[in-house]
Amino acid sequence: MFSAGYRPFFLLAGLWSAIAVPVWLCAYAAELVLPSALPPMVWHAHEMIFGFAFASVAGFLLTAIPNWTGRLPLRGTPLAALAALWAAGRVAMLLSAKIGALPAALIDLAFPVALIAVVTREIVAGGNWRNLPMVAALSLLAAGSLLVHLHALGISYTAEIGNRLGIATLSMLIALVGGRIVPSFTRNWLARVRPKSALPTQGFRFDIAALAITFAALAAWVAAPDSEATRWLALAAGIVLAVRLSRWCGLATLREPLLFVLHAGYGWLSFGLLLLGLNGFFPVLPASAALHALTVGAVGTMTLAVMTRATLGHSGQPLVAGPGTVAIYLLVTLSALLRLGVPLAGSSGTALTWAAGAAWSSAFLLFVFLYLHPLTQIKPVPD
Repeated sequence: MFSAGYRPFFLLAGLWSAIAVPVWLCAYAAELVLPSALPPMVWHAHEMIFGFAFASVAGFLLTAIPNWTGRLPLRGTPLAALAALWAAGRVAMLLSAKIGALPAALIDLAFPVALIAVVTREIVAGGNWRNLPMVAALSLLAAGSLLVHLHALGISYTAEIGNRLGIATLSMLIALVGGRIVPSFTRNWLARVRPKSALPTQGFRFDIAALAITFAALAAWVAAPDSEATRWLALAAGIVLAVRLSRWCGLATLREPLLFVLHAGYGWLSFGLLLLGLNGFFPVLPASAALHALTVGAVGTMTLAVMTRATLGHSGQPLVAGPGTVAIYLLVTLSALLRLGVPLAGSSGTALTWAAGAAWSSAFLLFVFLYLHPLTQIKPVPD
């Protein structure tokens, strides 16, 4: 269980994601009183961003960094302690009204601080300066969580900007890391199964420009979400990411769901930014639609895509999506589509929100059920 970072953190991410959404729905629609110092909506956003998503990021980085640096992975007692810090943070956030906002903040922030220390040490010790921006991304996530805690402590009303900072950081990670793995995995697969087909193309200058525009759009959205500059930058970012995605031969991977879902996750990122920009000019849908395209759509889909693929690969399983894994992808896609339809549902909006939450939780419960064995059992992996 604690032999590699992906094992505990992917399992914890899946479990917490499946549990936290129904808990919030009960507070949202059934008037359940949460014992948290945060309002239910703020707690929900914090736990999805800095609880579930942060755990999946931790699992990915702790598994990828040994490949980047050539150093041994974090394992055993140190890894178990890091996972325990994360779990303690979830309990503290749920019970913060009972234990106090300050103790809850200290307990919750201990995990990102420890993770930043571990990742920084490994990257610096391995001389892997190319991936040092990952430390900056973790620091931004920690800063976003801190801003939410300042709200709970009554110091400043910064929960909204803190949650936006978290979403923006996760979106930028998808743009950056997805831009590495999606075309790379696609090229390798096409070269093996369709050697005569066109391969994904990448232009260094165009990719750098696309990432720069995306960074500018997300930074503007965090700082001034309603400004005209944000609208134009979000539109531009959505367009350049769509163009970037179109160069990666995504349609050629339709018969390989384990690969196509990566393209779908990146597509949600582009769509979310387009929606963010368009809503500023033509407010057909509320801002929450773009928000959920980025979170339920992009973060949810890409998280499950990476967790399923990495778990199969690192546990020595064939890189093939069985019917159950395909069902996971379909459920998270259904959840995103239903959630985007809530503003248009009128009086049926609450029922549609429940349906979206049920699809989301079902996707992650199914992930835990199907991947529990490879996440907790050791199987030798061929060199």
